[in-house]
Amino acid sequence: MHGAGNDYVYINGFEEDVVDPAGLARFVSDRHFGIGSDGLVLILPSDPADFRMRMFNPDGSESEMCGNAIRCVGKYVYDNRMTQNKRVRVETLAGIKILDLMTDPGNQVSMVRVDMGTPELESARIPVLHNENRFIEKPVEVKGRTFSMTCVSMGNPHAVTFVEDVESFPLEEIGPLIERHPIFPARVNAEFATVLHSGEMVMRVWERGTGETLACGTGACASVAAAFLTGRGDRKMKVRLRGGDLLIEWSEENGHIFMTGPACKVYEGILDNNGRTFDGVCK
Repeated sequence: MHGAGNDYVYINGFEEDVVDPAGLARFVSDRHFGIGSDGLVLILPSDPADFRMRMFNPDGSESEMCGNAIRCVGKYVYDNRMTQNKRVRVETLAGIKILDLMTDPGNQVSMVRVDMGTPELESARIPVLHNENRFIEKPVEVKGRTFSMTCVSMGNPHAVTFVEDVESFPLEEIGPLIERHPIFPARVNAEFATVLHSGEMVMRVWERGTGETLACGTGACASVAAAFLTGRGDRKMKVRLRGGDLLIEWSEENGHIFMTGPACKVYEGILDNNGRTFDGVCK
């Protein structure tokens, strides 16, 4: 499934037992020798919520949260009749997220609105190594160039930079250097955005542990927060990504950020290796 082009392989953890999800993520994500994806998502039972999501990057690292993936989790559990509710609570490493599911005439989920919670702005909790409480429009030197960054956590860390022309920006060169910059002890997702007007921006992202992806839901939320905090945008903005558009709204009433976007199923199948397990990652 994919959300705005951000594609993952999903496994129903109610039926399958994955003993090495990091190893399986590395295998399935390979676009030449595996299935090809931006990572692996496990849909699992949960005690405090309706379902639990675990997400692994192509390098095997586990991420706290993925906005595009969680919309697809909502689609999977509803379309496969694992729930009849159109409001679903999903446990993640970034806390429990509430999903409102929107269905098409065939009663299949097509769009999902996610309560992404409150953005974290405290430097130590993002984390970013800085002697001030917030990291807003602060200079960061990368390869002899200085970038003005705003850091936000949506349960996972983001560094947002506004540029004049995001389409021509050398993301492949600068993105990995920011991801592993020493001021980010847990690495970071690096977003680059061009604000078209107060209600719309274009964004590209270099995701931690993955590289450039066609969309990043948490990154879109962080970018809208950064735009508002720096006086570039409104609380409600359309974010244009290479894989599609997301609508992001930072509520003035309760401080939560809400993300609305598509969830699409591409295909389903059986992962097989001539009847053998994949180096012990499945059983």
